[in-house]
Amino acid sequence: MAKNRKEMVAKYTVIMKKFKITFLIILSSFAVSFGQNKNQPNIVLIMTDQHQAEALSVAGNPNLSTPNLDKLVKTGIHFKNAYVTFPLCTPSRSSMFTGKMPHNLGVNSNEKGDKEMQPKDKKTGLGHVLKQAGYHCVYGGKWHAHEADMVEGNGFEKIADFGDIPLAEKSINYLKLRTAKTQPFFLVASFDNPHNICEWARNQPLPYGNIPPVPLSETPELPVNFKKSETFPEALEIEQNASVKIYPTKQYTEADWRQYRHAYYRLVEKVDHEIGKIIDAIDDLGLRDNTIIIFTSDHGDGNASHGWNQKTALFQESIKVPFIVNYKNAKTSERKHNPTLISNGLDLYPTILDFANITIPDGFLGKSIKPLLENTSTFKPHDYLVVETKFEGKQAHGTQGRAVIGNRYKYVLYDWGKNREQFFDLKEDPYEMNNLIYSKHHIKNIDQFRQTLIDWCKDTNDTKFLKKAVIPSTSKMYSSELFDKPY
Repeated sequence: MAKNRKEMVAKYTVIMKKFKITFLIILSSFAVSFGQNKNQPNIVLIMTDQHQAEALSVAGNPNLSTPNLDKLVKTGIHFKNAYVTFPLCTPSRSSMFTGKMPHNLGVNSNEKGDKEMQPKDKKTGLGHVLKQAGYHCVYGGKWHAHEADMVEGNGFEKIADFGDIPLAEKSINYLKLRTAKTQPFFLVASFDNPHNICEWARNQPLPYGNIPPVPLSETPELPVNFKKSETFPEALEIEQNASVKIYPTKQYTEADWRQYRHAYYRLVEKVDHEIGKIIDAIDDLGLRDNTIIIFTSDHGDGNASHGWNQKTALFQESIKVPFIVNYKNAKTSERKHNPTLISNGLDLYPTILDFANITIPDGFLGKSIKPLLENTSTFKPHDYLVVETKFEGKQAHGTQGRAVIGNRYKYVLYDWGKNREQFFDLKEDPYEMNNLIYSKHHIKNIDQFRQTLIDWCKDTNDTKFLKKAVIPSTSKMYSSELFDKPY
C-alpha cells in the first residue's frame, strides 16, 4: 500500500510540474501577445463633447481663446482633418473605444434598443486590453458608450462621476498618486462641455454655469455658409422640423444665431480652462517626459452653418473634430498642423495600442498614426474615410446617411428624399455651398465615390445602407445586386 502511495505521489508530482510549465508558457505567451514590456509610457486621453474642429484658437479662429489646447499643439501635432465615424455621442464613443464602425457594433443611435454593444466587443475595449497589458486604467467623467456614466465591465476604475466639476481636480489627485508608481497608467478625462450648448438652445439652465448674453456687436459674425443651399437635403429639413426640442431654432433670428455662436465659444473656453489644470499638473508632477497626451472629441456642432445646430447631420461642422497628440518624440518642426485624413473612431484604438507596445490585431479598419508622428516612411494614409449617421428618437423619421471623404472630394448620400445625394470639392468649396452632383465635369469622380461607397458597404457588412446606394452612371450593375435580401 505504501509503495502504491509513493508511486501515486511521484506521478502526481510529475503531472503538476508539467502543468506548471505549460501554465507558465501560456501565461508568457499571453503577455507577449499583448506586448508587455518595461518601457510602456503613460497615456492620458482628454475628451470633450460636441467640439467642432474649428473651435480652437490655434486653428485660426478669432472668436475664442483656447490657450491650454494651443499649448498642446506647440509641442505636439494638430491633425486638422480628423473625422468621427458617427456624429453622435454613443455611436462615436463606442467606436473610439473599440476601433470598430458603429454599424458593426450594433450601436446606431443614442436610443434604447439601438445602442447595446455586444459583450464580445466590450471585452476588446481599450480599458480591458490595456489592463491586460499591465496598465492601471482609470476613467473620469462622461462615458456614454453606451451608459452615460462609467460602469463595471469596461476595464476601467472610475475616479469621477459624469460632470465637468470637479473632474480636473479628481484627475489631478489620481496623477499625484501615480508619481511614485512604476506601473504605467491610462487615464481618460472626459468632459461634457461644450455640449451644454444643447441646453442653451432650449433656453434651459446650464449644468456648470450660465453664459450671459452680450451686446450684438460683441458676438461672432454668422458663418459664410449660414444660409441653406438650394440643394439642402429634404430628409434633413424634415428631421429638423420634426424634432423641435433637439432643433429649437426655427424661430431664430440672425441675432439669436450670433448669440448661439457666442455661447458656444464661451463653453469651449470654459472646458479649455479645466483641461489646462490637468496639463499643468502633468508638467508640475514631472510626468510629461513619459506621458503621451491625446485630445479629441466625439463630434462637432452645426454652430449656425447651414442653419443647423447640434450634430447627426453629415456637414463638416458636425463630423470634423480636433485631434491633437503630444509626446516628447513627436516631430513637430514640420507640419505642426498635419493635413492627413484621420478617423478618431478607427485610428485612436490602434494608435493607443501601438504607443503601449501592444500588438495590434489583424482585421481593424483603422491605422496607428504613431509612425506618422515619428516621421517614419512606414505610415500609409487612408485614401478615404466613411462617416455614418442615423436620426432616431420619438419624433425622428429614422433617416440614415453615409459620407465618403477623400483628400479633396466629399460624397454624401442620405437614404431618402429630394437632394439626398451631395458631392463637394472641399478644396474649392470647404463650406459645402455648391453641390456638384449634377456636374458633367465631375461625373467621373462622382461615379468613383459612388462605387467606393458600394464596395465599402459590402466589405464592412453594411447591408442595410447598401440597399440605398446609387449605382455609378457607367456601371452595368443591376439594382438587384444591392439587395442581399429583398427587404
